[in-house]
Amino acid sequence: MRIGELAARAGTTTRTLRYYEARGLLPARRSGNGHRTYDEHDLKLLRQIRTLQEFGFELEETRPFVECLRAGHAEGDTCPASLAVYRRKLTELDSLIGELRAVRAEVGAQLERAERARDALAADSEVPGGPEPVCELGGDGG
Repeated sequence: MRIGELAARAGTTTRTLRYYEARGLLPARRSGNGHRTYDEHDLKLLRQIRTLQEFGFELEETRPFVECLRAGHAEGDTCPASLAVYRRKLTELDSLIGELRAVRAEVGAQLERAERARDALAADSEVPGGPEPVCELGGDGG
């Protein structure tokens, strides 16, 4: 198949395919008239790359999976290098999850502090001569 058909079947662009070719992820075969030619195996390589990228893998992280497929494995994730990339990605994701949990805890604590301060201001405003609550974000204090 030609580059346009491969791009359409893979759900990508010809420009992306040329980029993958330049990066060595997609073979650069040419027909007698100079056109790029591809086969079903190339489509499988592209689907592997795109699936991994949808999961958040960087393009270079897909290389071991592509090489595993090229080596003749039915799946691109059964080779030791592919498994190592999975392990690294899981460690990275666990770290990000931990960071997000810490940020969430901080935001939750700030919300609680702000609500207590708002409630204290509201209580003080009910005392004669107490302050009127003022919203720092603009508005009329409500």
